[in-house]
This record gives sequence, structure tokens and C-alpha cells, in this order.
Amino acid sequence: MSSWLGALRSAAHSRIPESLDRRSEICADAGPGASYLRPRDSMTDQLRALSLEAALTVNDLEASVTWYTSILGFAMDRRHEREGHLIAVSLRAGAVRLLLTQDDGAKGRDRDKGEGFSLQITTRQDVDALAARIKENGWTLDTEPFSMPHARAFRLRDPDGFRITVSTPPAV
Repeated sequence: MSSWLGALRSAAHSRIPESLDRRSEICADAGPGASYLRPRDSMTDQLRALSLEAALTVNDLEASVTWYTSILGFAMDRRHEREGHLIAVSLRAGAVRLLLTQDDGAKGRDRDKGEGFSLQITTRQDVDALAARIKENGWTLDTEPFSMPHARAFRLRDPDGFRITVSTPPAV
């Protein structure tokens, strides 16, 4: 084991996997008394993502499309059909893309959806006004708009229980 890994383990009082010895190195240029792990040069093939889109399986595709367009404010981008049956709908809101697919019931029609999963939508719009519009359209928020350090947000759930947070971008 290299001396830097041993020192890091001692300093952090925690167990760091041996595999870090080959993949990372300690960098002391984070400032006085601070350090962090940086991948070694051989790890330059790391993912450099540009965006992340989501696909959600829903119980009632038409009802979910209506909710996302009339309550949350997405626009319909494209309908996907197979053999004359609607199977999915692509939605968009600015740079955000969302695909809603019809649950075929193979895993049980009443199974929980959205457990342990949430989406965060960041917008420069007034989140208080967005929350008010959603409530005026008859939907209940999980939380009223609230302030976080450097941002404002509110939370709600779609008809299938998927959690959504709408927030302003962090102020710099």
C-alpha cells in the first residue's frame, strides 16, 4: 500500500478501499490543510455528460400527460405508437426532456412507483408563482415554497407518486 493511502486512512479515520491506491491520488492543492482524491491520469475516460433525461412508467398514460402538461407546464413533444396503440409520450420543458411510458401491468398494476426516486427541475422562473399556479389548477404540493441557502424550491408528486422538486438555480 502506498504511503499516501495509509496517511489518508489515518487522517480520515475511515477505511478506504484498496482499489483507490491504483485509481486515485491525493492532491494537496485544495488549500492549506485540505486535500482531495483526484483520479490518476489513466482515468481520463470518465463520463462527461451533457444532460440527463428521464423515462417514467405510469399507470394511466393519458392522465399523466394531462397532468404534466396542464399542471406542471410541460409541452408535448412526440407521441409514440406501436401497432396503432399509444405506448409513450415525449414531453419537454426548456432543456428538460421526459418520456412517459404506459405500464403494461406485467409487474403488477398497483405496484409502488416513485419510491426512493425524485426528479429536480431547475428553473429561472418565479417558483412561488409556479407553485401558486399549480395549486390554482387543483393540485396539492408536498411542501409550500421554501428558501434554501442560495435557492428557493417547492416539492410535489405526480399522479403515480414520483417526487418532483422545482427550484431556482443556486445563486453564486
